[in-house]
Amino acid sequence: MQILSVFDDEFRKYGRVVENVDFTELVEAMKKTPCPDGVVYEPSIAELEALPVAKELSRVTYGEMPIQLGYCNGHNSLLNALEYHRDSEINVAATDAILMLGLLADVEKDFTYDTAKVKAFKVPAGTAVEVFATTMHYAPCGVDGNGFQVTIVLPKGTNYDLKTEHAKLNADGSAPNEDALLTAVNKWLIGHKEGGLAEGSFLGLKGKNLNVNE
Repeated sequence: MQILSVFDDEFRKYGRVVENVDFTELVEAMKKTPCPDGVVYEPSIAELEALPVAKELSRVTYGEMPIQLGYCNGHNSLLNALEYHRDSEINVAATDAILMLGLLADVEKDFTYDTAKVKAFKVPAGTAVEVFATTMHYAPCGVDGNGFQVTIVLPKGTNYDLKTEHAKLNADGSAPNEDALLTAVNKWLIGHKEGGLAEGSFLGLKGKNLNVNE
């Protein structure tokens, strides 16, 4: 799989490199977080949110919106799924990491998506990127089989359990509308049949479950 760089012009359709915030202290703090054999996601970590950079991200990057700082760490090389939010997500790489990304505009009317359209981008350690709301993404991948540690910054409340009922999938597994893709607060998900997702997830990714090492 071809791995591009977030500094390449191709990335500009998907996001941007964040250059007006100092992430040094956050990256050092992230190096102390666990990096399991699998993948772990924590939406909100008090120690990260207590750092001065958290207020700076809220003020400068999110226009004074309330935000949460968590992390996604571990070992992974597969696509497995794609998700999106109604806002941008900031990823701060404490280690080298790879993001596999797709454009929301390429999702079909039945909410399926061809994984052949996915692009992979390397985020060097110490680099922060804004992943646009129009960009689908999922868990980062490691480089050369190594683990990854990535801070995930989102509007406060994102990725927590839903509090009300939402649309269900049809009997054949298709989605009657976008609401059936909602799996958590501000999280719409399109999974792959080989992605190991929870029962009831919409499995609308067509094609290969991509591997960054292939």
